[in-house]
Amino acid sequence: MLVSEIMLQQTPVVRVLPVWEEWLRRWPAPADLAGEAPGEAVRSWGRLGYPRRALRLHAAAVVIAQQHGGEVPGSYPELLELPGVGSYTAAAVAAFAFGRRETVVDTNIRRVHARLVTGTALPAPALSAGEMQLAARLLPDDGAASVRWNAAVMELGALVCTARAPKCGDCPVRGACAWLAAGEPPPTYTPKGQAWHGTDRQVRGAVLAVLRLAEAPVAPELLGRAPADLGFEAEGIGVPLAALHRLNCAPEQLERAVAGLLSDGLAELHAGGLRLPG
Repeated sequence: MLVSEIMLQQTPVVRVLPVWEEWLRRWPAPADLAGEAPGEAVRSWGRLGYPRRALRLHAAAVVIAQQHGGEVPGSYPELLELPGVGSYTAAAVAAFAFGRRETVVDTNIRRVHARLVTGTALPAPALSAGEMQLAARLLPDDGAASVRWNAAVMELGALVCTARAPKCGDCPVRGACAWLAAGEPPPTYTPKGQAWHGTDRQVRGAVLAVLRLAEAPVAPELLGRAPADLGFEAEGIGVPLAALHRLNCAPEQLERAVAGLLSDGLAELHAGGLRLPG
């Protein structure tokens, strides 16, 4: 549960599922992951994005193995103390994996609450204290009922009360919906996704793709040259090198990407080259 919750942060289920399945086959218990180098977690993260999450999962596995007898803790305070675990993830794991009464508030739940209770088309861009207080008031007192409530509201938002095309005719609570009663007023803002093409994030991902397949440290100066110039064939490390070269990024952007990977602990210098953290 902890692995899936962290993988699903800002990443759709369809992309997460195959990586999650392979991850659990390789590391079925926290101690199995903790016994590997952090770079192996980054390597197995593939192209899920935001790869620092892989390092946080590895760090959490180390703490679980060393301080919790190899078992994921079940209480919100204990989960919140794990590396990389925020308030939402701690609440979701405590509720869905351990049946605890916790206030779980994700994007889908926020949208249902905004429409059903406050009458707005979309929740505010950032989670507010008022939203958390509303969610806490709506949560049933009974522990088992609270878990079902969290799951039901989350599914309602994911499948029916969607952001772009809500299926109001299929909604079981449409008669109580403040947004429908108000005449379905439009959103007060237009949600914007994060840019990707041409960004430092894209270049960082391309460099990481090279390091994942590299069997030895990669000299930084090689990253800015075409695979054909280096004598690499269009297989193995040559494939991600070619993808990096096609980005045609400026040398200073490549330098920023490499520096960012080093500062974030996603790469390290070894024997004059770059490699995944050992």
